[in-house]
Amino acid sequence: MRRRTFLKGCSALGAALYVGGFACAQTGDPTHLRVSELRTALDSGKLNSQNLVSQFLGRVKEIDPKLHSVIELNPEASDQARLWDESKGGLLGGIPVLLKDNIATADRMVTSAGSAALSDSRYPFDSGVAEKLRKAGAVLLGKSNMSEWANFRSNNSTSGWSARGGQCRNPYVLDRSPCGSSSGSAVAVAAGLAPLAIGTETVGSIV
Repeated sequence: MRRRTFLKGCSALGAALYVGGFACAQTGDPTHLRVSELRTALDSGKLNSQNLVSQFLGRVKEIDPKLHSVIELNPEASDQARLWDESKGGLLGGIPVLLKDNIATADRMVTSAGSAALSDSRYPFDSGVAEKLRKAGAVLLGKSNMSEWANFRSNNSTSGWSARGGQCRNPYVLDRSPCGSSSGSAVAVAAGLAPLAIGTETVGSIV
């Protein structure tokens, strides 16, 4: 199975060019800004995290039913954004981030590696990366879809498919492979559903 690098440049939103009627990002819409631009807007008070998170959540709900890149939204995301607006601080303070569904978080979200067998699996502790993101002030927006078990499910597994999340789709050409196994993280950033997303390297997601 050939895999391409889709996670380069995850610090910037991909251009919002989609097949199947997806709209291009509009000028003035913060969901198309780079992380550095979001940082400036948040620090200057031109934008607050609650509004930013609300716009990304709305975009996920509008667009992702066709892409299946987000496996679960964090029910605590808006509260995290509100707390940041009240306290400020942190390198990634107020910035929404998606985490691949094999990255544990100590909250109400499931960590399943895309598997139906782990659809109720919740962890009592954060993974190292989730802990560091929280300390940096990031808002954990949700979990991204992935190739189930990071493509260790079968020799003939399909990139971007998981029992829990369904088939993740390439946002530029819906019937082309999104590659993987960090399919949802890459697709979500490319589609402007999150400014940052975390993937993992197992058998070709990143390198």
